[in-house]
Order: sequence, then C-alpha cells, then structure tokens
Amino acid sequence: MGLMAFTLGTCCSTSTNRPPYMICKATINNNNHVLEAAYIRRAAELADKSAGFTSPHPNFGCVIATSSGHVAGEGYLYAQGTKPAELQAIESAGAWSRRATAYVNLEPGDCHGDHTAVSALVQAGISRVVVGMRHPLQHLRGNAVRALRSQGVQVDVLGEDLKSKIIEEARKTCLLVNSPIICRSASRVPFSVLKFAMTLDGKIACSSGHASWISSKKSRSRVFELRGRSDAIIVGGNTVRRDNPRLTARHGGGHMPVRIVMSQTLDLPEEANLWDLSEVSTIVVTQRGARRSFQKLLASKGVEIVEFDILNPREVMEYLHDRGCLSVFWECGGTLSASAISSGVIHKVFAIVAPKIIGGKNAPSPVGELGMVEMTQALDLIDVSYEQVGPDMFVSGFLQPLPDVTPVIPSVDETFAIDPTVTPHESSIIFFYKTWDLYGSFSNFSHHPIQMLDENGDYATWLSVEHYYQAQKFVGVDNPVAWECVENIKSAKSPEEAARIGRSIQRQQPDLVRSDWDSVKIDVMYRALKCKFSIYPHLNSMLLSTAGSVLVEASPHDLFWGGGRDGEGLNYLGRLLMQLRSEFLGES
Repeated sequence: MGLMAFTLGTCCSTSTNRPPYMICKATINNNNHVLEAAYIRRAAELADKSAGFTSPHPNFGCVIATSSGHVAGEGYLYAQGTKPAELQAIESAGAWSRRATAYVNLEPGDCHGDHTAVSALVQAGISRVVVGMRHPLQHLRGNAVRALRSQGVQVDVLGEDLKSKIIEEARKTCLLVNSPIICRSASRVPFSVLKFAMTLDGKIACSSGHASWISSKKSRSRVFELRGRSDAIIVGGNTVRRDNPRLTARHGGGHMPVRIVMSQTLDLPEEANLWDLSEVSTIVVTQRGARRSFQKLLASKGVEIVEFDILNPREVMEYLHDRGCLSVFWECGGTLSASAISSGVIHKVFAIVAPKIIGGKNAPSPVGELGMVEMTQALDLIDVSYEQVGPDMFVSGFLQPLPDVTPVIPSVDETFAIDPTVTPHESSIIFFYKTWDLYGSFSNFSHHPIQMLDENGDYATWLSVEHYYQAQKFVGVDNPVAWECVENIKSAKSPEEAARIGRSIQRQQPDLVRSDWDSVKIDVMYRALKCKFSIYPHLNSMLLSTAGSVLVEASPHDLFWGGGRDGEGLNYLGRLLMQLRSEFLGES
C-alpha cells in the first residue's frame, strides 16, 4: 500500500452465530467491498471533524447502515470523554439500528471501565461491526473487538477479515486520520509536520530577508486550519527575529496550539508577539545556562523556559512526547528544518508553492544543508498529494512511513529471561498522565462525572474532576463575570476545554480568582478526587491495586500537581491519590 508497512495478526470471530471467518469470506464479495469501503471512508471523514477542537485525543467516527444500504445514523467523537461516536450514531438511527451494521474507523477505546460504546452497540441490536483498524495503544488493542464478539456481534476488521485492494485503500484513510496516536504508540516522538511556503524558484524570502507574503491570503487561512489541528507549533530564533510571528490559529477554529521557540543562544528580542500570552502560552527551549538574565525577563512575562543539556530536535520532540503531545507543526526556517529532518523527527511535509519568482543567489531556501552530494541521496516523499488553494499549489507527502501499529511486546517470561533483574510484577513507581494511558483514569481529566455540593447545599453534577476544579477558582467571587465563568466551565464539552477556559481567565483576569485560591486548591482537588474514587467501584479497585507503589503524575511541566521533568515537581496529585489509597485501605 506504499504509505505504511505493518502486519496485523489474524483474529477470528468467536461468535456462536457463525463459523469464525468463513461466512465473512463467502458472503462479502468484491462488489460488497466497494460499499463497505465507502462506509469506512465516511466514518474516517466524520472522525476527522473533531481534529483540532480538543487535543490531544484519538478521532472516532461511526456510520450505521441497514442491510438495504440505507445510512440510518452518523456520529463522531468531539473529544475524549464526551458522548461516543457510536452512541450518537445509534441515537440518530433509532429503531433502524436493529440488525444494522456499524462502521467505525477505529476500534472503540474500551478502557477504564467505560464500556459505553460497546454497550450502546450491543443494546441497540447492531448485528455486525466493521472496524477500520484496531486501537493503536497496546493496553486497549482488541478489548472492544473481544467484548463485541463475546456478545454475539459479528466483527470484521479491515486487513484481517476483509481483504482486497479497495479495502486496503479504505483502511489507509483510517490510519491517516489517527496518524498522531499511531505514531505516539510506537515511538517516543509526536507526529510532526513540516510546513513551508516558497516561490516557484524555491525561495522562502528575498535576499534582504523580506518574506511577506509569499503565499496567498487563501493559503494562509488554510495554514491557520492546519495549525489548529496540532498540539504545538515550533519555530526557530531566526523566524522570531525576522518575522515576529503570532502563530495563532485565529481563522481556523479549534484550540490554540502552544507556541515553541527553539533557540540555542537565546539571541531573541525583548519585545515580540510570542511573548504576548493573552491568547495562548509560549515555551522557549534552549541550551542549559544560556543568557540567564534574559531567561528571567521572559519568565517575568509568563513565558515558560525549558533547558536542555544538548539542544537538538530529537531531544525536544522526546520532551514533547513526555509532555503528552500527539502532533507538532514545524514552521521554521531552513537551518532548523534541515536539523529536524536530519534528526529523523519529521513525518510529513506540507509545501505551499506560489506562482512567483524572486531569484537571488543569497535568497534562503526552505531546507538548509543536508549533506547530500548526489541526487540518489534525495529524500522521496511517500503518498504524495496535490491540491490547488487559490493561486497556490499545496504539495504534501510523508517523509517516512508511519510506525508499525502492532509492535512485538516481549512476554513477562521473555523479559525475565533477557534480564533476570527485571520483575515486571513489582513496580515501585506507577506513572500516570494522559487519560489514554494505562493508568489514565487516575488523571483529573478522565471522564468520570462527579456530584458535589454547591454553595446552596445542593448537589451539582460536573463532567469531570477538572471541570469542578477549574470552576472553583471563581466560586464565591462577588462579580457577575465570575459567575458566568463558572457556568461556562461547567458547560464545557470536555475536560480540556474546561481547563483552557479556567486557565485563560485566571491569566487574563486574575481579579476574578477567589483570594484564598492558593490555600484551598489542594483541598478542592482532594474532595473532588475522593468523590470520584468513592462512587466508581472499578476506579477504587484500580487505586487499591497499586498499594505499595508510589504514584507519580508524570507531567514534565507541572511542578505543583506533577512530578516534573527530572522529578523536581511536588507531585501533589500523586500525593493526594496515595493519601486516598491509605484512607480506603484503612476503611477496608
């Protein structure tokens, strides 16, 4: 298939309603494959609608079709923890769901005791589910497929139970729409896209350095959309000095990706648009010890500084992986672009070619020196596509195939045989961070609604601990704007949105934050966590199962709630969970 090379093991259905695998082979012919592929592509198209609204999270879409070929319902997951795509499609289809087929681009993420998607499919009477690809995360892969088959639902996985050229093309669309989570699952770097705009003769600026504007306004609007699909945008020092960019997604909708400046020497201007944090935060990554006085200046503006012993693209990308980023958008100059490509961290390229010629022997090009002396060394793009946007041409393609989504994980016995000192059954430290991690339900962002008493003594429902925590910053403040903030946070569709609203208001309007917040925020988090782990038995059991292990919230940048990058964080979230664990064990 050209784009991605991996193997998926054959997994046959255990449904008692049909012999494993065989009826699928007999009843699904190539003519049916055309229709099957169309439904799967539609599911992937729906899934992509959520890209950039709340990040990071996998993208899910679902199409329900009757035996006559009628599309009865559709849905897509807005964000992790919101109503599943499968449930939305079923609600849309109504009674047509019974004995219908559900097409999903990605196996449902049946984790942390949340079986909503699988239960909805079973209870609606869905007779067959076609899965575009298994879940890329190892601890989730196959869970939903097994659960559905155990309930007598026929499950066909593309590439395993359904095989043909057109099916393979449909499966590719599923892989593309979730390339960030696939990349993360198999490597220690986020999925990275390098974007640049150049003239027809390959220049990104005039010899003088002037670069505004190479591409058309229509192309720039498209770039805003692309930015909004990423978790972070990276530029180098030259771009900051020359262009003074804002790097917002202001016309593209969705969330605002964090802005990252890579600078070894910190030779940066004291005043720059990127130091304005009213809309979105900025991180400056640099060499350890560089311009301490300038670091203090940036820190006084609220800019986060992260130092590296050796500053290079791979180190930065591994850090962003640990920070939970799924996708990164590079908009840097030729020097940093070449370094990133040489480091092997760029997966995809977006080149905007404008029908202009400026010439100039010293005019910069989009990619600097790569050390190539023969054309045979040139890097070929894979799965190239072309699109005209206004007068410009968008050329995109992959620099490297996506990683294998089914890496071979050694068994416990194999691991012990290789290294007898490794005892995987006894883990002294358990890390947790993002909600899709193995212990992700420990996160305050996990989707587990809680009921808490409000100021009037009545119980109010909050969609997550993070919703409740962010809203409490403004509770009790005698200001109508603060009351409105609480309601906006409460109605946020996802924990990420709740956090974004709360943090933004706290940063922009600190006078709206309750005066005692610093002294009460630990107790606020404790009460919310206690409620969560008291009302969900499976979460309580998971917490108790960690007895004897240290719990560490693995955020490398949160030095209060998290453990920090080098263990320098206070890890208050981990501490509160261990405190709750002791209390629950004492009660039992």
